[in-house]
Amino acid sequence: MPLRPVVFYISGHGFGHASRQVEVINALGLARPDLPLVLRSSVNADLLARTMRVPYELIPGECDTGVVQSSSLAHDDDATFRQAIAFQASMPARIDAELRTLTSAPALIVGDIPPLAFEVAERMGVRSLAIGNFTWDWIYEGFSELTASAPDLVPAIQAAYKKASRALELPLAGGFEVFPNSERIPLIARHPTRSREDTRRRFGVPLDRPAALLSFGGYGLPALDLTSLDCLRDWTIVTTDRSAASNGPLPSEVVLLLEREFFATGFRYEDLVAAVDVVVTKPGYGITAECITGQTSMLYTSRGHFREYDLLVREVPRFVRSRFISQADLFAGRLTSSLDALMTQPQPAETLPTNGAEIVAGTILRMADAGR
Repeated sequence: MPLRPVVFYISGHGFGHASRQVEVINALGLARPDLPLVLRSSVNADLLARTMRVPYELIPGECDTGVVQSSSLAHDDDATFRQAIAFQASMPARIDAELRTLTSAPALIVGDIPPLAFEVAERMGVRSLAIGNFTWDWIYEGFSELTASAPDLVPAIQAAYKKASRALELPLAGGFEVFPNSERIPLIARHPTRSREDTRRRFGVPLDRPAALLSFGGYGLPALDLTSLDCLRDWTIVTTDRSAASNGPLPSEVVLLLEREFFATGFRYEDLVAAVDVVVTKPGYGITAECITGQTSMLYTSRGHFREYDLLVREVPRFVRSRFISQADLFAGRLTSSLDALMTQPQPAETLPTNGAEIVAGTILRMADAGR
């Protein structure tokens, strides 16, 4: 009899949810190569294709609406409210559609962290596992206009989460008190596979100068003029064409990597993070986890109204040398004083274990075997 699959419902909001579940799925596939793995997500298929190392099936589809971004550093609150309310209103029809899509009951449903996953699991009569560092009810509670205009939204999401059989809470988390059965686990993080020296040599980043990586997700920072940065005398700036565009010749102190060519070399983004001294970014789970594993400092800017931001900027300095830069200074190219001040700060003394992917893979196998 064929093995029943494990189905992952993964939020398409940002890269953090997908990048950490890729690590879990890779660990799971290595431990049990015969186990069918199915992903239900709207995440970019290219992201999965270049990072997955085990067989999987992707069923594209929206699992939740998250927070709608208007740019890398701003959110569209009105669109966020409209989409969240509409998605929740359509939940009964979406559950029915999922049952038709999956056709047969899986051994386990894993959610990071769409409420839909746990509604589907209950309807199918299978166990479910929640994994994340925040919940969507916790995020939406931070929007007073949303909770006022749709008072039933947060309770409905909480009701769905309470249907999860079990929850695994990552570090730097908020909102997990909603789950009846929750436990804390180590960080799930992508680890560099190449040395700092190998990565720098391969991509022409000088070894004798400090280097900073611009990292701003799928939207990038196209408005940032790379020729006007005031730090180029002393710093090398590294970026991909996803994070910054080139409108003409760049100074030799700027290393612009074409993303498709970069990944074709076999190097991974976490190798790049570990090869530089500082990542200039907006705080999110994925890049924070990579700075922790790469022991890379973080210069961060604000990212609009998002409850996770406040939690991260409060907690991250315990584990990553970090400093704030205003958007005004960032877009004006005034980086020198912030970069130099950051490098004079002491390194934090606290550390976090980063073997969460292996821990989660073991939990999934035990729950899946119990559900057969």
